[in-house]
Amino acid sequence: MIEEARRRAYLGAMQVATWLPRVALPFAAPSRPELLETPAPLAVEKAPPAPVAEVAREAAPVAAAPAAAPVGEPGSIAARLMPKPASPAKATAPVSAEEPAAAEAEPVVRAPVAPPPRFALQLLRAGECALLVELPTGEPLASRDPAYLLLKDLLRAAGLPESPQLLGEPVRWPLFAGGNMDQGPQAAREFVQGFVAARLEDGAPCRLLWLVGMPAVRYAGEADEESLLRELQVEGLGVAWALPGLERLAEEPSLKADLWRAMRRVRQRWMSQTTA
Repeated sequence: MIEEARRRAYLGAMQVATWLPRVALPFAAPSRPELLETPAPLAVEKAPPAPVAEVAREAAPVAAAPAAAPVGEPGSIAARLMPKPASPAKATAPVSAEEPAAAEAEPVVRAPVAPPPRFALQLLRAGECALLVELPTGEPLASRDPAYLLLKDLLRAAGLPESPQLLGEPVRWPLFAGGNMDQGPQAAREFVQGFVAARLEDGAPCRLLWLVGMPAVRYAGEADEESLLRELQVEGLGVAWALPGLERLAEEPSLKADLWRAMRRVRQRWMSQTTA
């Protein structure tokens, strides 16, 4: 407990002019009786209603000034206890719990980043043709792999050497396991086309480029699945022929008949030079 003088100093600093303790305070001055009296309600006299004609005659486009609020007599208990009206500038509108505050910034929504494509390609050469072949397992083709045996059957049917020559190391994408380097589809397309173009310039002229498998068709020929078994004109690489992948040909034997019919149309590109 604190003394009365210090208590009044605290209340004065908090701008509390009138207060009533709930219990009797030690060392406190006696309460003033007038503060304990209940103020009498203020009677508000109602003005008699004016005639309708007089009200219509006195009506004007400018709104009348609001009537002044009744104020208690100076020094009276009601005037001191009457609450002060809230300032319009400090009044705040209630904020709904479902709506976010206007001051809160909306979260920035970032577009999802697509993962880099994953594939492995091997560039080979068989006679007058170059072959960009998808590696089903990601590893170079071995002599006893079913995919390699199927590739030899295709070359035999095409009249080309059955033992193709390797042109460089396999191309595996993505190039790096991590980092901030762009390894998206466009970067993969530019890299594959540049790799094939560089290898073809170093060797003998190529009459036709086989694109075996969808990764080869998509990233070297800039085509989709609808272009399979068709000839493509690729800028910087010349004429290409889109074929299904070796693994797909092994799983779908019916594609071999379609492949043979398409080969009869395009084999003249390399057979004419061979026979000559």
